[in-house]
Amino acid sequence: MSNKNFFSKKELLLPENMILMYARGAFPMADDTGEINWYIPNVRTIIPLDSFNIPRSLKKFCLSADYEYTFDANSLEVIAQCADRESTWISGELIEAYKGLHQLGYLHSVEVTQGKKLVGGLYGVAYRGAFFGESMFSKISQASKCALVKLIERLREKGFTLLDVQYQTDHLKMFGAKEIPFEEFASLLYDSYKKEISFN
Repeated sequence: MSNKNFFSKKELLLPENMILMYARGAFPMADDTGEINWYIPNVRTIIPLDSFNIPRSLKKFCLSADYEYTFDANSLEVIAQCADRESTWISGELIEAYKGLHQLGYLHSVEVTQGKKLVGGLYGVAYRGAFFGESMFSKISQASKCALVKLIERLREKGFTLLDVQYQTDHLKMFGAKEIPFEEFASLLYDSYKKEISFN
């Protein structure tokens, strides 16, 4: 998606404009130069909240591991950890933009801690009945997968309609993630916006 068709680059990163872009089905990523562009792929990946899969062995691990789980307890640190890798699309400018979404209550996170140390987590953007998953990280075995389990549980508990995960990966396939054409994704977006839901 070309930024010039909507707002200037800086205007696009204002939180009120960012949420409008998410609502259209777009998401931001920074390229190798740090320039932030918005994307609407023709094929989108979702985890169906009415037919997802959690492997039995992972369920057992999450229950037995000495992990603690929280929501929105340290969202900005989760983003920083997701960005802390050799190659990342989460630029410093994008992190600053996320802070605006966080202040308005649109950005949410799941934290996985062990002995009070943050060892895994994920974050995303929630708008009405849709949750747009952005990134996850794991410092120790299975921590990010356990975070995703907790996210799915929270979204189902709250009555969310849609969990968008953008692109398919082997990591997400085990949860029943599937690719759908954007037209079908847009229909799910429309349905999700009929709901007024709070993540917390």
